[in-house]
Amino acid sequence: MKKRGGRTSRIRRRKLLRNPESSRVNESYKPEFIELKKWLKDRKFEDANLIPARFPGTGRGLMSKTSLQAGQMIISLPESCLLTTDTVIRSYLGAYIAKWQPPPSPLLALCTFLVSEKHAGNQSPWKPYLEVLPKAYTCPVCLEPEVVNLLPRPLKAKAREQRTRVREFFTSSRGFFSSLQPLFSQAVESIFSHSALLWAWCTVNTRAVYMKRPPRPCLSAEPDTYALAPYLDLLNHSPHVQVKAAFNEETRCYEIRTATSCRKHEEVFICYGPHDNHRLLLEYGFVPVRNPHACVYVSEDTLVKYLPSTDKQMNKKISILKDHDFIENLTFGWDGPSWRLLTALKLLCLEAEEFTCWKKVLLGEIISDTNEKTSLDIAQKICHYFIEETNAVLQKVSHMKNEESALINQLTLVETLWTEELKILQASAEILTSLQTAFT
Repeated sequence: MKKRGGRTSRIRRRKLLRNPESSRVNESYKPEFIELKKWLKDRKFEDANLIPARFPGTGRGLMSKTSLQAGQMIISLPESCLLTTDTVIRSYLGAYIAKWQPPPSPLLALCTFLVSEKHAGNQSPWKPYLEVLPKAYTCPVCLEPEVVNLLPRPLKAKAREQRTRVREFFTSSRGFFSSLQPLFSQAVESIFSHSALLWAWCTVNTRAVYMKRPPRPCLSAEPDTYALAPYLDLLNHSPHVQVKAAFNEETRCYEIRTATSCRKHEEVFICYGPHDNHRLLLEYGFVPVRNPHACVYVSEDTLVKYLPSTDKQMNKKISILKDHDFIENLTFGWDGPSWRLLTALKLLCLEAEEFTCWKKVLLGEIISDTNEKTSLDIAQKICHYFIEETNAVLQKVSHMKNEESALINQLTLVETLWTEELKILQASAEILTSLQTAFT
């Protein structure tokens, strides 16, 4: 018979469950991080503040070894550790880049180097860094078409544009890849495949830091602003922190200082910017929970759907909104319908005798109680329509998760996005209800 633990073991288990540190897993002992640390040390970087760890919710990140105070340096990574176009041009690819016309873009130079070094395997001096990079990404460009089809309409359109852009990037680069054949015994078509370039593109797009380089005659005129920063790029995003990040020309290091304190053994975050969930999923491949910048977008078609079809001035009203840039970025947020959305609705709800007051509406003036009430009523109808639509999509996703086990991770990502949107819509519906009571 298996011996059961006594009172002491039960207390110990309860403490572990209550202690959030128990869910953080130190990964600094893993071979790939040991090798990365050695590689960084050879390049004059040693870190006393941070260690690699795995966290619930965010996955792999960096944990503080000591308490960090506001204004303290989180990390200072020497230029010798950074992978930039300087690195590429100094490499075996430099001569081929210099000869190619028209000049390759900085992005193509970096992607080509990543694919080539990954192909080199153990022979690559960048192997310790390449080993800790994700093997696959979750940006919409990497998702299966049936999963992309489940995205909210505005994001779905951008995802398809992103896919087209990457496909064109690959197609337009094939000639340059062919010119590199003397460097390889294997056919370049098999090395620089669409999937290989997609991996490299996602690596640069999701992990590079901003670092402006001077223009070079051997590269195209596109801004050269990408730098891959090994180890530093393990820092995850949080919208609730503030940092100062830049390349220091004096120390020749890429430095990050925190503007917020962090306790010992907590995950250390940086902020990628005040992005909504659509932007974060599109560009970085993740969806945070309770993002204060998250919102639900309302299209022109949805606006018109709930307005009287008999309004003879509707086309003129839509034209005014377009002329004054009030037809885009109309949203519901955690604090209810945005000012832009309510303003657009107020203008669209103007009675015939109020129409001459449209300029006052755009300036934020109240025209009449009737106009205020009607615009709130329509906002509520739109909100409830979105709630119904969101619940329907979530049911569909849940069904697909049961049927398509191979897509479970992708579907869970989409499910998180819709779940967050549902929470926002429910919060907006409550706020609208309280606003409507003023007119009852």
